[in-house]
Amino acid sequence: QVQLEESGGGLVQEGGSLRLSCEASGFGIYAMGWHRRAPGKQREMVAEIIDGDIRNYLDSVKGRFTISRDVPANTAHLQMNDLEPDDTGIYYCYARSPDGPFWGQGVRVAVSW
Repeated sequence: QVQLEESGGGLVQEGGSLRLSCEASGFGIYAMGWHRRAPGKQREMVAEIIDGDIRNYLDSVKGRFTISRDVPANTAHLQMNDLEPDDTGIYYCYARSPDGPFWGQGVRVAVSW
């Protein structure tokens, strides 16, 4: 069983930055990342990091968001720069292990004009 503790998020003006963190407890984690759910939209993958060095990003965040992972500490970070109002939503951290995906409680990110 994997448990996730999320932190970060908040309210920021357009063009600002935020950093999300996700600490996992458990074993066998080979991937971590974030999905988000924007108001009125379906959940979408934002960024993921696999095996510590393979990174995938949603097209709209490429060049602005950077995901990293401290493997020994089982912690992932999402640095979000040049935020846009369309980045507003609930961001959910997840971790993948052989026992399945596990999800955090979600943190709110709000970007104002």
